[in-house]
Amino acid sequence: MVAADYSVYGATRRAEKVKDIEATGATAVVVDVYDAERLNEELVRIQPWAVIHQLTDLPRGLSPELMAKAVENNARIRTEGTRNLVAAARAAGATRLIAQSIAWAYRPGDTPYLETCPLDVEAQGSRGISVGGVAALEKQVLSEPTLNGTVLRYGQLYGPDTGTDEPTGTSPVHVKAAARAALLALQTEQSGIFNITQDSPTVSNEKAKRVLGWSPTEEA
Repeated sequence: MVAADYSVYGATRRAEKVKDIEATGATAVVVDVYDAERLNEELVRIQPWAVIHQLTDLPRGLSPELMAKAVENNARIRTEGTRNLVAAARAAGATRLIAQSIAWAYRPGDTPYLETCPLDVEAQGSRGISVGGVAALEKQVLSEPTLNGTVLRYGQLYGPDTGTDEPTGTSPVHVKAAARAALLALQTEQSGIFNITQDSPTVSNEKAKRVLGWSPTEEA
């Protein structure tokens, strides 16, 4: 975003992350998404026209022993965190909201999965918790009447700072290609849902290629 000449603010709830954000050329804002009042204050102060929701709550390196709790934390941030962020964006007068979702929450069925395929909302256990959070996030982003909402269903991220250097899962995507998709969504102002994955027989990325002009091999 910075390289594309946008004025960028990056939010973190951890003060030690400020230097990392500022190193990219963005302005760091320390705020907890669960502190709705403070989040509102910060967005109203900044007055962004667009908000990009990349919030997650996952352990570094996706440590297996921490993932059970992380599934609950991540579902909470997708549900409650998204609710607070949508409200703050609305209060700040933003007109655009782009949010990260996932491309492996589809209900089992014929492949490749299209954006119109149903999510696996009847799943049980940890998958049910995760998909429930995804469904809540997407509904809030796409149903807010004051915001032009876009959902980017990322595949399993790999690359710098993701915890894995090589593609994993059935529908991976390089983190820089995912970032490129967010930039294109911002520039084209296209609303709706897009699968952002590498070419695979499991998940179709044709809509993102056709509508956003995105390529899984093109990095931000």
